[in-house]
Formats: sequence, C-alpha cells, structure tokens
Amino acid sequence: MSILENTISSGSAAYQANRDGMLGLIERMRALEERTRAASAAAKDRFHKRGQLLPRERVALVLDPGAPFIELSTLAGYMFDVPDAAKSVPGGGVIAGIGFVSGIRCMVSANDAGIDAGALQPYGLDKTLRVQELALENKLPYVQLVESAGANLLRYRVEDFVRGGNIFRNLARLSAAGLPVVTVTHGSSTAGGAYQTGLSDYIVMVRGRTRAFLAGPPLLKAATGEVATEEELGGAEMHTQVSGLGDYLAEDDRDALRIAREIMGAMEWDRPDKAATQFKPPRYDQDELLGIMPMDHKRPVDMKQVIARIVDDSDFTEMAPNYGPATVCGHARIEGQAIGIITNNGPLDPAGANKATHFIQACCQTRTPLLYLNNTTGYMVGKAYEEAGMIKHGSKMIQAVTSATVPQITIYCGASFGAGNYGMCGRGFHPRFCFSWPNAKTAVMGGEQAAETMAIVTEAAAARRGKPIEKDKLEAMKAQIIGVFDGQMDVFSTSARVLDDGVIDPRDTRAVLSEVLAICREGDARTPQRMQFSVARP
Repeated sequence: MSILENTISSGSAAYQANRDGMLGLIERMRALEERTRAASAAAKDRFHKRGQLLPRERVALVLDPGAPFIELSTLAGYMFDVPDAAKSVPGGGVIAGIGFVSGIRCMVSANDAGIDAGALQPYGLDKTLRVQELALENKLPYVQLVESAGANLLRYRVEDFVRGGNIFRNLARLSAAGLPVVTVTHGSSTAGGAYQTGLSDYIVMVRGRTRAFLAGPPLLKAATGEVATEEELGGAEMHTQVSGLGDYLAEDDRDALRIAREIMGAMEWDRPDKAATQFKPPRYDQDELLGIMPMDHKRPVDMKQVIARIVDDSDFTEMAPNYGPATVCGHARIEGQAIGIITNNGPLDPAGANKATHFIQACCQTRTPLLYLNNTTGYMVGKAYEEAGMIKHGSKMIQAVTSATVPQITIYCGASFGAGNYGMCGRGFHPRFCFSWPNAKTAVMGGEQAAETMAIVTEAAAARRGKPIEKDKLEAMKAQIIGVFDGQMDVFSTSARVLDDGVIDPRDTRAVLSEVLAICREGDARTPQRMQFSVARP
C-alpha cells in the first residue's frame, strides 16, 4: 500500500481563501442552473392546463427513481442567447444526461419545451451532437422526449442547417449499431425535425398532442394551396392508424412515459451488476477539495492532495516519482475500479512527457482506463528544454494520448494551457468524458503572456521600420488582449461552448468518476455480436 499523507492545513488563511473562492463559483453555477429550471417551470400552468407535463417532469418520470443521473452540459449556450449575464438562460434548450430507465443505463435527451416552445437555442445543436456521440462511444440506448418548435428562423444560419443533419445521421448510426432509439413525441416534431421521430426504433405518440409533419398547415397552404388541420396532417391517431409512423398511442404524457419504460423493460439488454464491491473510502474529507485549488492558476498546487481525496483508501502507487517529478503518474482505484492517473504539479518537461508516454502505454497494455487531472501551464520552453527535445518528447506524449486504446477521462482542475491541454487529453483529443471544476481555465496561454508577447512583437516591428512606439496605444492593445483571453478562458465561457461535458462540484468528483468508469466498462464489454443488429422499421 502507498497511502498518501495529508499536507493540507485546513485552518490556514490560504486554504480558507481558496475555499471561499470555490464556493462562490459553485454558487454562481448553481444559480445559472436554477435560472434555467425556473424559466422552464414558468410554463407550468400552460402545460398543466392542456394536460401536459413539464419537460423536467417528463425526464423525472422516465428515469428510475433514486438511481444515479449525470446531467450534461448545463451551461451550454450561456451568454449566447442574450449577451446579458443577468438574463441569459443556459442549457441550449435541451435537458440531457445518463441515467437508468427500467434498469438499463441510457442516454436521455429531452427538448426543454418550457423555453421558447422547445426551439433549439444557441449551442443546443452542439450539445445534442455531443450527447449522441457519448451514446455511440459508450454503447448506450438513446431515449428522447421530443417536443420542439425546431430552429428559430429569426436566428437562421445556413451552417446550423447543414450541421444539423448530423443529428439525424447519428440517430441512424445509433440504430445501425444495435443501440435502440426510443422516442416519445410529446408535441411538435415538424419539418426536418420530423426525422427526429422518424429515425427512431420505437415511437410513442400522445393522442391529441403529437404533431409530426414535413410541412405544417401554413407552409402547406403557401406551397401547394392545400388546406388541412394539424391533426389531419400529423396527429397521433393518423400516424398510429394510417401512416404507420407511430408504434404506440398514449392517452397523455404520463401514459406515454409508462409505455417508454415498458419498452425498455422488455428489452433483452445487459443490466449493470448490482453486486456490492468491497472498497475503502478516501481517508481524507472530500469537502477539503474546496480549499486545495487556488483561484490564481500561477500558484503551485500539490495535486497528490486531490488524488488522496478521490481514490479508495487514499492509496496511490506512483510510478517513477523522482523522474520528471512535476508530472505525476500512478495507479489507484475508485470504488474498486482500477484507474491510471496522470496529473501535473507544474509544467510538463521532457522527462515528465517521457514518463507519461510510458505510463499511457502501460495502462493500454493492461486495459486500465486513464484519468487526466489537468493542472498545467503547458510544456516547458527555453533553450535548454529545446535542446533536451521538448518538442520530440511532447509529441510522443501527444501521440500516446491519441493512440490510447482504453477509455480516457479528463477533468480540468486548474489551468490547462497551450500544448499541455493537448498532451493532457483536452477536449480536442476526444476523451470519453470531459468535465471541469468551477475554477478551471483553458487557453492557448495566459492573457498577460499573450499581451506581453504581442507587445514585444509590435515593438520589434516598429524598431525595424525606424518608427517610435506609442506607449498609450501599446498599453491599450495589451489591455484589449488580456480582456479577450480572460473573457474566454473560464468555465462559464468554455462550458457555454460545449468544450466539456459539464461543470462539477469538486466534492462530486469521486461519485461522477465512479459512474463514468462503470459506463465505460459496461460499454466496452458489449461484444460486436450483441451490437450488430438493430430494430427493423416497417
């Protein structure tokens, strides 16, 4: 056993300042999530008056009560719907996450029809494509609760129309991979969105509420002159009795969700083994994770103290601790599940990159999933490091990350700058899951470094031309650059752009990791023979 010792002084002023800063960021995050819930819930009277459930009520009813549910990308689109931080409603108009339906672990996605009638919000497309990607990668059945006004034509962009085709392509790919797509169409599913229903394996429709057609009455009349009601064109009774699009006719939302759960319950599908696994919790309080990370990413952190509070029994077998010591690699378990961990106590140097490369390859050899706890300002720079082969060894590490054959999970705990973001399996390298802590920052470099770099380049260019540099303009340029960088590096900006799968409270890290490790293990255990058949549609 290699038990990590506690070196945190929870009574120190620095610890308390870190804790207060982290709690403030968590409070801000929760307030934004609550704003989204409140905006949707404001439609409660309207929904209930017409006999419908609110979108989050639907999600709650389709999920197994008391079972874990990991909601994804709750900050998607923040500040992109309206540029006012006090009024922006994040979430992208989609509720999505991984949970259990009739004992089967599924991806569940629902249009948030309580907000703008379910019209796709900024970055809602990116969020939907990401959750579909996660379902495909982890071999999860896909349950979607559809009620959407479609694209907002006042915000029409041709690129969204073209990229939006990927939603339907992915539904076809899910079905072709043998991953059932179960759809409850609670309301509108029109125009191109009709294929969100049509490309499903099991379709439940609600009497008097479902609407699925390629052209609604106004467009139909404008295009052909034909006059028809919504019910005649695409109502639930027509589709379940005449067109054959619908498979099940429900009386209301509750009945539809009951049918969806029965469909899942009748499937011949692997249920997770609920046998208890013996493990010891961390020796140190997970609440102390709040005070470990400084708000200033330039201050040093001992990431072993983070590891000590998320792994079983705080037991961590470190590999080559004296070689490239700023790069920490080692083995541990989380709720009994083996994992290899790579993290940073400083920038990545040639020795650290070499060690990480070796460690990644060793974990692939033993089929051990990898966890990257990002906290680095990047790879080392300077004459000595260039001579030592920093580019070569950093490239080998990036190659190892790219070629890894095991699930890779990334958590942005602090800074994730420059090529260090790449070497530590940043979002661009397609980790199986990618989460952020509220204090995390992601950028090509720090704002001050970017501003100083451009100032040096500008001064050198002026000197070559033999012209004096105007200090006021130089300082204004530096301030502008710092503002641009600082305005894009925090999680409220990066998660808004769906550059992670969501922001998590550090205290939830162990629980989230336990779930996603189980998801990865279950998905990878499904054999190609089980995956090659899909449900045939008539």
